[in-house]
Amino acid sequence: MIKKLQQAFRERFNKEPIIVGAPGRVNLIGEHTDYNNGFVLPGAVDKRIYVAIAPNNTNTINVFANQFNESYSFSIDVTEPHKGWMNYLLGVTYHIQQGGKKISGVDVMIDGDIPVGAGMSSSAALCSGFGFALNELFQLGLSRMDLAFIGQKTEHTFVGLQCGIMDQFASLHGKKGHVMKLDCRSLEYEYIPFDFPGYKIVLVNSMVSHSLAGSEYNVRRRQCEEGIAILKKHYPGINSLRDVEPAQLLQHQQELPPVVFDRCSYVVYEKERLLTGCEALSKNDLATFGKMMFATHEGLSKKYSVSCTELDFLVECAQHITGVAGARMMGGGFGGCTINIVQADAVETFTNKIRSAFNGLFKKTPEVYVTQVEDGVKIM
Repeated sequence: MIKKLQQAFRERFNKEPIIVGAPGRVNLIGEHTDYNNGFVLPGAVDKRIYVAIAPNNTNTINVFANQFNESYSFSIDVTEPHKGWMNYLLGVTYHIQQGGKKISGVDVMIDGDIPVGAGMSSSAALCSGFGFALNELFQLGLSRMDLAFIGQKTEHTFVGLQCGIMDQFASLHGKKGHVMKLDCRSLEYEYIPFDFPGYKIVLVNSMVSHSLAGSEYNVRRRQCEEGIAILKKHYPGINSLRDVEPAQLLQHQQELPPVVFDRCSYVVYEKERLLTGCEALSKNDLATFGKMMFATHEGLSKKYSVSCTELDFLVECAQHITGVAGARMMGGGFGGCTINIVQADAVETFTNKIRSAFNGLFKKTPEVYVTQVEDGVKIM
């Protein structure tokens, strides 16, 4: 893809580009914990958005998107959102300059192999890749964390999505053979080894769109906040569910509405599962980590109620296929993908079995994406 992109760029713009590759991400465990100030465990994957770029000595940014066969030009003095995927580039351009950095016009060509709508965060990869490319080209001196915040601000202000920092962080900080334990409160992070050459990370798409995820996401946030308000009366030091111990929650179960107790209980135990999972990975113990993934799915489905019939079916199926170490739904829920850790030599059998079982029941064939953990954004 890189050679083809280079060639296409030369033909269109008649100059040599630098090419930046920005990966999508998966989150192995730690779901719906980010807005509760907890931990997440993402890794960058080997599917990327590629940004070819060269200066053009004007005040205009000219973009051509190979995937959509669309071109678009805008002035670097951008101040407000437009329509569609362009907002990711407009927002990054705007926020870099808001931070006092000077850039000039560029020619840009974009391509990539991150499947859209698979929950691998192609939008965060686009922001990270474009920001990183401008940073390199104009020697802006922005750190990877600065670029992650610029991507997040872009989502908030130009796209209108109140996302956490995980997606941008993972795309920029990824490291081959490692996942990242990110503390969503302090933004401190550590690399945890995830080096299992005999295994692949396989995503199976439930083929259900996340239409509910946005509205229900806000409901879950409110339920978690309601739980905190009640617990805070007993434990003034508590500011988020991250600070709550299982024993404290159980002690005051009667005071919480049952649905609020379930939501809080999922989040509190998910922190325990993530910490147990990290400890297991540091001992190269994939079996224990896989058990944590299955337990997380159970919690997301029964206690947090963000799964759906199709996702539950895929995880249930995976449990009965030889070579699967762990599986769960990934992302906001109500659709999207399951994430499965599968022995490399069992991937083909796994794919055939899960496709045929799913098709038998839902009359649809799920898309399957095979990935592995890779480095973050870099010049290719």
